[in-house]
Amino acid sequence: MAGSLEGKVAVVTGASRGIGKGIAIALGKEGATVYVTGRTVTPGSYPLPGTVGETAEEVTRAGGKGVAVQVDHANDEQVAALFEQVQREQGRLDILVNNAFALPEDLTEPKPFWEKPLSNWEMVDVGVRSNFVAAWHAAHIMVPQKSGLIVDISGYVGVTYTYGVIFGTCKSAVDRMARDMAIELQPHNIASISLWQGLTFTERAHRNIERNPEMKKLTVTNPLVGCSTEFPGRVIAALAADPELMKRSGGTFITAEVAADYGIVDIDGKVIPSLRAERGAPIWRPIAEAGHGR
Repeated sequence: MAGSLEGKVAVVTGASRGIGKGIAIALGKEGATVYVTGRTVTPGSYPLPGTVGETAEEVTRAGGKGVAVQVDHANDEQVAALFEQVQREQGRLDILVNNAFALPEDLTEPKPFWEKPLSNWEMVDVGVRSNFVAAWHAAHIMVPQKSGLIVDISGYVGVTYTYGVIFGTCKSAVDRMARDMAIELQPHNIASISLWQGLTFTERAHRNIERNPEMKKLTVTNPLVGCSTEFPGRVIAALAADPELMKRSGGTFITAEVAADYGIVDIDGKVIPSLRAERGAPIWRPIAEAGHGR
């Protein structure tokens, strides 16, 4: 039985491990060709496990076609080469998932911004600017074909203090960028949305919780509300296959709520809860909703 994304082409940035890896695998399970980007190509060269090649292999095993491309999303030339490769090899691009993010090692440490290094600004470079650059290139492929979906991975931190000043600034910017891109992409039938993830059981999350068990008591890192890395990928696959996708364009959505709309559960059958009441509501509604967004 063919998957819902058979014949579709996706780029998932920052997919050596973590949320990006899970999304890539989930899209692969639906038959997509997935270009997996990231900096790690050699096992053991990074403190956490995972490489672009290993993720691509898992995408292929899942039923899609994984293509590993080493990309530093702080390097514009490497990003340009990635999209040139996609255009050359596939001639189309259906989904871009902007997930790459420069997470500093001290992100979860409870220190004020002035006690953390200025280098933490790299989250803006790879986490905001990188999203814009990737979307810029993706649009050059999607606009002529009059179709496509651009998804930015964000979180409740977009409206609720989480970990630090720069982290919140980045995610707020990502949400707004997705909304304004949607306005300019609308005439070309291309959707742009932002998805809010809660706790996701990435390799980093497991490590951080093991190091600091007190995190289990906090709403933001309570394992009872966490999801697998594949969960958001399941939601993105459903969005990409939805013939009424454009009705959502420009909106910021809580992944768990979109999952409920489509009847999606996690890989273990768990229903992932929305933390809207506990952590806040998205600001941006779809631009198709009357009287909003322009």
